[in-house]
Amino acid sequence: MSRRSSSAKAEKSSKVEKTTWGSGGLFANRDLGAIFLILVTPLAVFGLFFLTNKYCNGSLKTFCEYLYVFIKSGFKITVDKDELWTAVTPFDPVAWKYIGMYMVFELFLMKFVPGKEFKSTLTATGHQPVYNANGLQCYFISIVTLVALKYQNYFKGADVYDKMGNMLSSMNLFALCFCAFLTIKGLNFPSTKDSGATGSYIQDFFWGTELYPRILGWDVKQFTNCRFGMMFWQLGIICYAMAQYENLGYISSTMLVSVVVQSVYVAKFFLWETGYFCSMDIQHDRAGYYICWGCLVWVPSMYTVHTYYLVQHPEPLSLPLTVVLIVLGILSVYINYDCDRQRQEFRRTNGKSKIWGEAPTYVVGEYTVDGKVKTSLLLTSGWWGLARHFHYIPEILASVFWCMPSLFAPNADFFAVAIFYPIYLTLLLTDRAWRDDKRCADKYGESWKEYCKEVPYKIIPGII
Repeated sequence: MSRRSSSAKAEKSSKVEKTTWGSGGLFANRDLGAIFLILVTPLAVFGLFFLTNKYCNGSLKTFCEYLYVFIKSGFKITVDKDELWTAVTPFDPVAWKYIGMYMVFELFLMKFVPGKEFKSTLTATGHQPVYNANGLQCYFISIVTLVALKYQNYFKGADVYDKMGNMLSSMNLFALCFCAFLTIKGLNFPSTKDSGATGSYIQDFFWGTELYPRILGWDVKQFTNCRFGMMFWQLGIICYAMAQYENLGYISSTMLVSVVVQSVYVAKFFLWETGYFCSMDIQHDRAGYYICWGCLVWVPSMYTVHTYYLVQHPEPLSLPLTVVLIVLGILSVYINYDCDRQRQEFRRTNGKSKIWGEAPTYVVGEYTVDGKVKTSLLLTSGWWGLARHFHYIPEILASVFWCMPSLFAPNADFFAVAIFYPIYLTLLLTDRAWRDDKRCADKYGESWKEYCKEVPYKIIPGII
């Protein structure tokens, strides 16, 4: 077993780390960039997810042509205004009923379903986040409840499918107001000392002002990221499958592949939820538009757009192809999970667990908090010896396999929307890899340089 250590760059700080794309990421964190994303992302949700599917048969090309005519004609709407308003109004009472009941139910489960206490990493200000680790229990309870409501005829999956335009408008309105509230709360009455201002109200709104905000005892990011966004991802695609069955009388093989692989992925997320509490999203990205709006609106829509499209575009696949896609998708999810499991087990046993049947190798990373030198073990064997962020590869591959069924649908023009999520995920994770490397370089100093010598590739072994 090799153990290597070196002095870390000492830097005492009582402020939460400021998340910036301009710090090692692919984008610059400036006011104009934040404003651009705040304006463009809601339009992308309605354009790519809803309008393209409802009025353009899933064709991004047709949507762009309509958009061109719309702009050229002086922003004159060519569809029935009343029909469009009915489809997207954020004041639909049924949409708010679904959203409200869903939120209350998930908040109840989050607080009252028994789970083990999980204490996350101590922050630079001395705060230790504590969670009720009941994600997997809540995941299964949510699915069973949804199916039971359907079985008892209290609910139809087609209702969610038909009301998605209104639900997206409502979630967008709620998310914008909620993010504004979080900004004000963080500046005036933060939950912990892990908070602060960036010097710009725009960036405060976009990046957030608190790392661990809590409201009435509920952890905000645990709710928005896990119990709203990720749980809606799972329940949403089940609703789409129900909608296809209710409309057509059967579930197509393309829908089956897409839903099964995604369901395994989301189940893996909740199985690993405590690991997510130690991820960049929770420990380093503040609760602002970037994270909270993204989980309240972007995840429920853009992460499921391919499955939403399949409701009205079934296509039979051969049994061998169906099996191959499901097996490869599940295998990709498993490898992604095993990467995280391997590192968690390594850290839990303080480097004493075996990796692929052998003693692990690692670098001892040193860093300083409040003048005290601390250490962290940086694994250099197993999956983590292949590349520093190798686990992103199987995650991207899994997304390819659950999006691929929509490529078999009759409309070839849907290709651009079908491949959107894998492309988006690739860009997101690549940016995250660069940001995480920059953060680790700042934290560990010379220790990180030593680690990078042992694991020279960032994402793809032998390439980058």
